[in-house]
Amino acid sequence: MRRTGRRTFVCLLLLALLGAATAASASAPAGASAVSVSPGTGAAEAAAARWGDRRLDEAAFLATHNAFTNYDDSRWSSVNQAESVRAQLDNGVRGLSLDTHWYERSTWLCVISFGSDCYPSDVYLCHGDCKTFAGATYALPRQSFQGTMQTVVDFLASHPQEVVTVFLEDYVGADQLGQSLGRVRGLQELLLRPDDWGVRQHGWPKVADLVTAGKRLLIFSDRSDREHLGVMYDKSWTVSNYWSLGDMGNDLACVTRWPDVPLDRQEPGFRRLFTMSHHRNVPTVLTAALDNGAKLRNRIAEQCRPAAGGRNPNYVSVDFHRLSDGSGHTPASIVAELNASP
Repeated sequence: MRRTGRRTFVCLLLLALLGAATAASASAPAGASAVSVSPGTGAAEAAAARWGDRRLDEAAFLATHNAFTNYDDSRWSSVNQAESVRAQLDNGVRGLSLDTHWYERSTWLCVISFGSDCYPSDVYLCHGDCKTFAGATYALPRQSFQGTMQTVVDFLASHPQEVVTVFLEDYVGADQLGQSLGRVRGLQELLLRPDDWGVRQHGWPKVADLVTAGKRLLIFSDRSDREHLGVMYDKSWTVSNYWSLGDMGNDLACVTRWPDVPLDRQEPGFRRLFTMSHHRNVPTVLTAALDNGAKLRNRIAEQCRPAAGGRNPNYVSVDFHRLSDGSGHTPASIVAELNASP
C-alpha cells in the first residue's frame, strides 16, 4: 500500500506541474512571440526568429488610444482602457498614445484636497487640463510623464525582443519635455533616432536589426521642435487617418488627418509609417465591443488599405483593446493577421 501511495502521489504531482505549465502557456499575452529560442542563441539569431525580414514599415502593432486613462493607474471617472499601462504592454500592446501637459504646483489645490494633491511642478498626463476637473481632465494620483515612460523602459528591459512606440499629444515646451525624458533611467540607450540610421535616404531598417542594436523605443510628437531630443515630428514621419469614427461609430471612411499629407503619399526611398485610429468621440465599453471586431477588420480591408495605396496600417489604435464583438476577431488577432500577410 505504501508503494502504491507513493506512486499515486508522484503521478498527482506530475499532473499538477503539467497543468500549471499549460495554464501559464494559455495566459501568455496577446501578440507575444511564440518563437522558442534556445539559451545559446545569439541576439541577432533570436531577433531574426522573432521578427523575420520585416522592415519597421512592414510590421503591424496594436496601439491604445489614451493609454493613460485607465482604471488602474489613477482614479479616472471616464476611461479609454480598462488596465494599467504596464498591463497593456504585458497583454500585447506596442503603441501608446499619451497627452502631455505642464502642471504648475498649486498651494490652493494642496489645501482643499487635504494634502492629497500636493504634487510638484512637472509634466503630467492630463486630458485637456491638469487643474480643472479631478477625475475628468486629470486624476489622482497624478500620473507623471516621467513615471509612465519609466514603465515603458522597464518593460523593454525585461522583454529584449519587443519594440514600443509612444505617440504624444504634446502641450508642453521642448525644454520641459526634454527635462522629463532626461530623468527616465535607460531611455536614451533604447531611443531610435532615425537620422542615425539614414531612414530618409534608405528607408526604415528591419525590426530585427533595431532589436539587435537595442534601439527599441520610438517617440512621436505632434510638435515639430523636439527632434533634437530624439522625438520625431509625426507629420514628417507618418501618415495618419482622422481619428474619430463619430458619435454613432459609422464614419468608416479612412480620410487623412492632414490634408497636405495623403495616406498614399509616396517619397523616394522612404515610406512613412501608417497610424490608423479606430475609436469614437466618447469611449464606452459597449461601443468599443461593437467596433473592435469584424468592423475593424473590414474597415482595414475595405477602407484604410485602399486609401493608403494598398498597404496595411503599422499601428492600429483602439479603445478598450481587449474587447470585441464575439465575431472571433479581436484587435490583437487582427494585428497578428496583418503580420502574417505577405
